[in-house]
Amino acid sequence: MTAPLLPIAAIATAPGRGGIGVVRVSGPDVVSIARAVCGQTLKPRHATYLPFLDARGGVIDHGLALYFPAPHSYTGEEVLELQGHGGPVVMQMLLARCLEAGRDIGLRLAEPGEFTRRAFLNDKLDLAQAEAVADLIEASTEAAARSAARSMEGVFSQAIHTLVEKVIHLRMLVEATLDFPEEEIDFLEASDARGQLAAIRESLKGVLKQAKQGALLREGLSVVLAGQPNVGKSSLLNALAGAELAIVTPIAGTTRDRVRETIQIEGIPLHIIDTAGLREDAADEVERIGIERTWEAIGRADVVLHLVDATDYLENGLSEIDDAIDDRLSGHLPPGSPIVRVVNKIDTAPAASDTMFGGNRPHVVAANGPNPTEIWISARTGAGIDLMRRELLRIVGWQSGSEGTFLARERHLTALRCAQSHLDCAAERADQQAQALDLFAEELRLAQEHLNSITGEFTSDDLLGTIFTRFCIGK
Repeated sequence: MTAPLLPIAAIATAPGRGGIGVVRVSGPDVVSIARAVCGQTLKPRHATYLPFLDARGGVIDHGLALYFPAPHSYTGEEVLELQGHGGPVVMQMLLARCLEAGRDIGLRLAEPGEFTRRAFLNDKLDLAQAEAVADLIEASTEAAARSAARSMEGVFSQAIHTLVEKVIHLRMLVEATLDFPEEEIDFLEASDARGQLAAIRESLKGVLKQAKQGALLREGLSVVLAGQPNVGKSSLLNALAGAELAIVTPIAGTTRDRVRETIQIEGIPLHIIDTAGLREDAADEVERIGIERTWEAIGRADVVLHLVDATDYLENGLSEIDDAIDDRLSGHLPPGSPIVRVVNKIDTAPAASDTMFGGNRPHVVAANGPNPTEIWISARTGAGIDLMRRELLRIVGWQSGSEGTFLARERHLTALRCAQSHLDCAAERADQQAQALDLFAEELRLAQEHLNSITGEFTSDDLLGTIFTRFCIGK
């Protein structure tokens, strides 16, 4: 049996001044600290208003004290929470008093995420739920917060558990067949293994689709504005953000460095990055460095908006420079990141083209072969901006009204894709009949391991350390 961990303490509220601050203590024999600081034995799960006392009996503050006996607490251990006035000095004095009172039982300061890590180790939360706690705290949009709350309640975990149960059932049938080969039962036909596997793969496909939506809510999209100087990148940033964030002038090369702003579209955070104009003959060293940083930003982008001038584009098509930019973009982007050509300044396009292009009204030209999607807009007048917002979400696969979406992280997506890959291999083994039955079983086992890694059934200590050290102290 594992020995109980030493007690820990930390300020659980954010740094700075506030109306209320909380000091949290968790571990064995916390009741002795409560008696020392509160001067009395606390009734479990009842808020008691009282003075918090120093070692000489002087009053540090007045506030509420709550005691939660194990295992009915957040961490599964004894927990004491002291709620006082939220001044940083008062909170530090109260924390220091708790550490002093708990010196004999080994009380120490908590590490980042250690309270939630103990909740995980004591089976109060699985790993996906524990991560959702941090995601809820860090949520940047209302939609992300609601999805994180669903993950914390176990919606994501239940979807994974359901998949694992189905895989385990299929594995059980396979293992039984391998253990009794003399029965000469055609396992694949008698147990409808292919049908069961097909159902599992379809369920996993649905979970992965929801997880991708959740990852968009959590991470958002990195959208880089690229193109030659003076094509309206800064104007587009201002139009999307609804504020004058970037300097706009007719002078080419005004933007020398990246300008970043985060906006929301249907709850999805979009990190819009305006960059220095791309051209061969940089005016000076500062502009050259700016262009280098532009390519660095493009290399990390989820979507690149390649802006071109509508007048030039209508008269001459894609210029040699823009054609070269297109080619370099294709080789510079992460795999799967789309390029969208934005034809800007339609308000200044020649009147002669009105008939051909519908009076310069904003519109989208769907991708055709190697050609990217085109969106025709005017960043100056705002024409087509709403159209662009909708098109960005469509391109990345967002579906509005996803009330059942749960928040997901990149590691969850990786695990789901790995499980999907092993199930695909299992389907191939199934088509090879009985001689591949042991390989079929192995693919199922590997798929189950990847699914279990999401909820923490099979998780290395190194991964746990990485996950929980990113939490705030006190949580």
